[in-house]
Amino acid sequence: MAAQLHPVKLFVLIIVVLLVPSVVAVAQTNDGDGVITDDEVNDIAQKLYCPVCENIPLDACGTAACDDWRYEIRIQLEAGMTEAQIIDDFVYRFGDRVVGTPQSTAPRLLSLVTPWIAIALGLVISFQFWRNRRDTDDSIAADDAPNTNISAYRDLLENDVSG
Repeated sequence: MAAQLHPVKLFVLIIVVLLVPSVVAVAQTNDGDGVITDDEVNDIAQKLYCPVCENIPLDACGTAACDDWRYEIRIQLEAGMTEAQIIDDFVYRFGDRVVGTPQSTAPRLLSLVTPWIAIALGLVISFQFWRNRRDTDDSIAADDAPNTNISAYRDLLENDVSG
């Protein structure tokens, strides 16, 4: 004769069967298990630049130095450092060149504004130069063309033609 399960035991068994897959799924996530993925490393590495090559992000560079830096980022992430702390550490050790633009406010503002100021200044100087040149050309043309010179040339031309 088959043993019958008590309704409470049956309910508990059903709950356990339904919850086991969700417990396994939670156990497979990377949250809190200390394993850092390449994507997490590359999220930070793309904000840093190669120490050897110019203008190549750390995540795209294949040099040994970049491999070492990516490994260092992984170790720092495993130690619990945040993205900002890691970037600040690299800037402190290697300078602003690792982030492309200065991190401090004044040099960053200066590096972003200076090209625009230079362009505006160049346009103003060019405008003034061409305006002064035009005014000078107009005054030279008015001064250099007296009627006596034109009539003398006309007389020479008529003598040559009549001949």
